[in-house]
Amino acid sequence: MNFDVIHITETDSTNHWLRNHSSDEDMVVWTNYQTEGRGCGTNTWESERGKNLTCSILIHPLGLEARQQFSVSMAASLAVVDALADYTDGLSIKWPNDIYWHDRKICGILIENRLTGGIIKDSIIGIGVNVNQAQFVSDAPNPVSLRQILGHEVDREQLLTKILHHLTLPPDAARYRALLYRREGIHRYSDASGAFEASLVNVEDDGHLLLKDTNGHLRRYAFKEVAFLGITE
Repeated sequence: MNFDVIHITETDSTNHWLRNHSSDEDMVVWTNYQTEGRGCGTNTWESERGKNLTCSILIHPLGLEARQQFSVSMAASLAVVDALADYTDGLSIKWPNDIYWHDRKICGILIENRLTGGIIKDSIIGIGVNVNQAQFVSDAPNPVSLRQILGHEVDREQLLTKILHHLTLPPDAARYRALLYRREGIHRYSDASGAFEASLVNVEDDGHLLLKDTNGHLRRYAFKEVAFLGITE
């Protein structure tokens, strides 16, 4: 993919900026600071001014059907993991698309797909990577930055270039599944009925998470229907 890359000093949200300035070309906007940066749902994203990589990527997946939109999530997750792998190991993908270093969150991804009929017209991939922030003061339970891992700062623009280089469709779905956080063993989860223990069986092509509980029952979840318990701070 070839991208028109734009840097701006500040904006409310890079996803909002791209929605207002989108075109028929693939493009990227990244900024030093978002005044209204957010995660999925009502979550906010803590990011010290000028320290982290906050960006949004506009792509036009040719011929990708709406039922295949989880492919964009897999592709974005793999691109970030592959870029960060140049700096550290211990990386995994916490379903559906958070990037973890061991048990700590280093990146969040927010994807907005716009449809025309049953086809994806375009996708905006919002990415927030904790790069050079030394301390986190919000109530987020487990953030970590590359600076905290490595002991030195990292060039944010260089990291963005690496992410764009690795962003490809269709994604390698087998690699995505192999990189899943908690892909082995029995772990604690919680759904509308309460806490339980289960093993991770699969992430289906449409993005549903499939778990097998300790009673042998299969449980299938859409995003936000299940929570991961026991993540260390």
